[in-house]
Amino acid sequence: MQINKRDNVEINLSDGHKYALRDIAVGEDIIKYGYPIGHATAPICKGEHVHTHNVKTNLSDTVEYTYQYKGYGIQPEESDRTFMGYIRENGDVGIRNEVWIVNTVGCVNKVAQQVAQRTGARYFPHPFGCSQLGDDQKVTQLILRGMVNHPNAAGVLVLGLGCENNHIALFKTVLGAYDPRRVKFLNCQDVEDEVAEAVRMVEELQAYAATFQRQPVPLSRLRLGLKCGGSDGYSGITANPLVGSLSDRVIAAGGSCVLTEVPEMFGAEHLLMERCVSREVFDRTVALINDFKAYYTRHDQVIYENPSPGNKAGGITTLEEKSLGCVQKGGLSPVVDVLDYGDTLQKNGLSLLNGPGNDIVAITNLMAAGVHMILFTTGRGTPVGGAVPTVKIATNHDLAVRKNNWIDFDASPLLQGASMAELTEELLGYVLEVASGVETKNEIHDYREISIFKDGVTL
Repeated sequence: MQINKRDNVEINLSDGHKYALRDIAVGEDIIKYGYPIGHATAPICKGEHVHTHNVKTNLSDTVEYTYQYKGYGIQPEESDRTFMGYIRENGDVGIRNEVWIVNTVGCVNKVAQQVAQRTGARYFPHPFGCSQLGDDQKVTQLILRGMVNHPNAAGVLVLGLGCENNHIALFKTVLGAYDPRRVKFLNCQDVEDEVAEAVRMVEELQAYAATFQRQPVPLSRLRLGLKCGGSDGYSGITANPLVGSLSDRVIAAGGSCVLTEVPEMFGAEHLLMERCVSREVFDRTVALINDFKAYYTRHDQVIYENPSPGNKAGGITTLEEKSLGCVQKGGLSPVVDVLDYGDTLQKNGLSLLNGPGNDIVAITNLMAAGVHMILFTTGRGTPVGGAVPTVKIATNHDLAVRKNNWIDFDASPLLQGASMAELTEELLGYVLEVASGVETKNEIHDYREISIFKDGVTL
């Protein structure tokens, strides 16, 4: 399969790997998706396998960019599609009605676990909140703030120890205003039986949660996070462009989508920059890319060694190739905003979110930004799930069948002639079902995790 008429490689649909469409000279660019994904390090004959043994990245350090806006014709359209959501007291919309236990510090993880086991509340262990300094502590606080404010949680118990850096009194200054019916606080050192007291508080929160009922909500209120992990050679052909098509559909109806994994924009960032709606958004996107490259070099790491062993086994050779497939999840909609760690989604449309490609960190960042669910494309498969429903979309049929306990949706019919329009409609229908209460595989198996980005000293 030749993806773009400019390509000099084609994809073997039986394994997702690349093969030369013609002879390629040493130093000549390898073209896939219509763009360079690296250059040949040896002569490549027509029909020869094109991969890590004869291709090297073109990526280098920070780059200077020029702003040239290109509109792609994604027009707003009226939609009568709805989902059954929960409208909160402050007007926010949730798609789940859970009670969450949010720890200020990792020292109380097991207390939270005991309370969750007794009450059915959700808890999310993490090792942070104490012995952190500066930006690390700030990021921890901002991510936890996003959890506390998330509309999928009808009620939240903030559980602290009492002596941590991120103690409850300090965390409240970061959290800001809150509804005491919805958010309660407990320092475990302050009471004789912390489990019994926490159970009592959670039961009060569950009674408050029971006052909410599902009701029709327009598609324009839906917020989706976009993520890929365990990618393969099919990712940029099936699941990622399918999610991009759905993203454009949701955004056209007034909804919001968030694309993250900054290192997996390297080599394809120009495709996002030319869609930035203003010079300000463009400048913030440039900073997003170059600041993350600076983070790599600050730790004496090269910026281009990103594809994992699993990615390479699946046919992905360079970071440019991975990125050109990855950014397709953002469709063709304009980029309206750039978010940092802990920022909350503010604008309808496509936003970019700072953060690494690491799966659990990325889905945690997306959750903290306020997305209702995450569309997670994968070619190798993964059971990982976030605090919000995490829809696993398989790039190939073998994975969808073999790991049915992980996979929620199969994008492989695109390889058998299914149209993008009909499969987008099918995926949209499933997404609206999830938004209305249908559980994803990560929810069914209780795979719910968080991990917070760390870049500093721990005392």
